[in-house]
Amino acid sequence: MLIHLVCAARPNFMKVAPLYHALKKEPWAEPVIVHTGQHYDPNMSDAFFQDLGMPRPDIYLGVGSGSHAEQTAKVMVAYEKIIYELRPDLVIVVGDVNSTVAATLAASKVSYPSDGSAGQVRRPLVAHLEAGLRSFDRRMPEEVNRLVTDALADMLWTPSRDAVENLLREGVPEAKIQFVGNIMIDSLEMLRGKIEAQSTHLSLGLGSGDYGVVTLHRPSNVDDAAVLKNLCSALQAISEKLPLVFPVHPRTRKKLEETNLLPSMMNGHRLLLPEPMNYVRFMSLVFNCRLVITDSGGIQEETSYLGIPCLTVRENTERPITVTHGTNRLCALENLGEQADRAMQAQASKDRAIELWDGKTAERIVAVLRGVAEQSGRGA
Repeated sequence: MLIHLVCAARPNFMKVAPLYHALKKEPWAEPVIVHTGQHYDPNMSDAFFQDLGMPRPDIYLGVGSGSHAEQTAKVMVAYEKIIYELRPDLVIVVGDVNSTVAATLAASKVSYPSDGSAGQVRRPLVAHLEAGLRSFDRRMPEEVNRLVTDALADMLWTPSRDAVENLLREGVPEAKIQFVGNIMIDSLEMLRGKIEAQSTHLSLGLGSGDYGVVTLHRPSNVDDAAVLKNLCSALQAISEKLPLVFPVHPRTRKKLEETNLLPSMMNGHRLLLPEPMNYVRFMSLVFNCRLVITDSGGIQEETSYLGIPCLTVRENTERPITVTHGTNRLCALENLGEQADRAMQAQASKDRAIELWDGKTAERIVAVLRGVAEQSGRGA
């Protein structure tokens, strides 16, 4: 069974790594890594793939940057050619980037002669890993990508019960949905030994539990100069009570430079602005912190799993289970200081287990695919 694992950026590779390893053990599975090249990431060195125990991508499309329409179109055109050439049995797409929806569209529209009787045609099945997540905010391009991908995919692998409910509410047949759990927890557990051996906080002169971690890059927080200025002021005020480590995303750094806010942010010795870190070093920082302030998606899940207070500076989240069952709180900018004070007093909570966030998601997916392979005659 020829299986394409389609990735566009570093977080995608993080999520497919456990599944790639699980599939490589199966005699019926031939996993192939397809990198669309949607994002250029200087942190994706040989060391990155070595940490994951993965080879370099088998296929590189090199689509590069561009508008949402340009990226989507480039991936569709480039990947369609690959599909016709290699004829995969299954295409697995991850997350909610433009490459996710583009690969889904391309795979859903192709057809080629079947291996069986003359005149029959087939196309690859499409599976969406992290299906059913919804912010219910269509101003977010990611939300549109999620909706379209889930409408077209043949198999929908959900990380949580609320994601299942979202899909059923949208009229998706129950037979298409498999509740498999959170693959990112598999990645975290796979790399736990390397993470715990790193001690990033010590290299920054910080003690365990004596600092916070910040990640901010979304347009709603960094594109408007007035909002960004208020956000910087809030972080500086919080850092007077608790040192903050803010590995600055290139997009955010550019905005800080354009608004001339970077010099004042770098003045205080309690607000550290290192360059972006690889996953192992960054998660080492998270493992030992008191709290996290963020606007990204994955770290809401990781902090909930680890029991670390997390303040998400957004109006909504596509991962509401991190709020209802985890340690995450949605936080308006004007309340950030107050919420940070509360979070500093909170104790780490290790007893908030979320269903199927257990490091065994890849195993469950392989079990599903083993059944598909046997049914199609491509199993062992």
